[in-house]
Amino acid sequence: MVDHRNIPRVEIFTKLKSKPTSPEGGRSNEMKQRIFVIDDEVPICELLTKFFSKRGYEVSTAHSAEAARVQLADQSFDLTILDVLLPDTDGLVFLESIKRMHPNMPIVIMTGIGFDEELLQESIQKGASGYISKTLPLDQLLMEVHRILKPVR
Repeated sequence: MVDHRNIPRVEIFTKLKSKPTSPEGGRSNEMKQRIFVIDDEVPICELLTKFFSKRGYEVSTAHSAEAARVQLADQSFDLTILDVLLPDTDGLVFLESIKRMHPNMPIVIMTGIGFDEELLQESIQKGASGYISKTLPLDQLLMEVHRILKPVR
């Protein structure tokens, strides 16, 4: 028989009361919002991964439509950032394919060619939730992501 009088109650209380936290200070059981970046330019993917990770998002990347298809079949994402020019397909054609697989997932079209009204209209018509140029500051992209995702606080 165990003598319960000798159990250090403060230690038990502390262990029960404390919960592990993530490096960002949030509770570990909270789900991070997941962003999927599809861009053939590795430096862009690395930059966006660092940028969004530091802001509490979980980021995955793919450098082609084919690689993206594999991840989209296996994982779920809260938002996709899709380059309009991919090595193996047109980004707007792939946008339609993604929307068929995940009709409720918001997709932001990203382009290095600057603002193009025709491209913007076609993107929206095919289901894009947003449109941004790679030449704009990253804070503009972050504002677009916040507008679409309404971040968990």
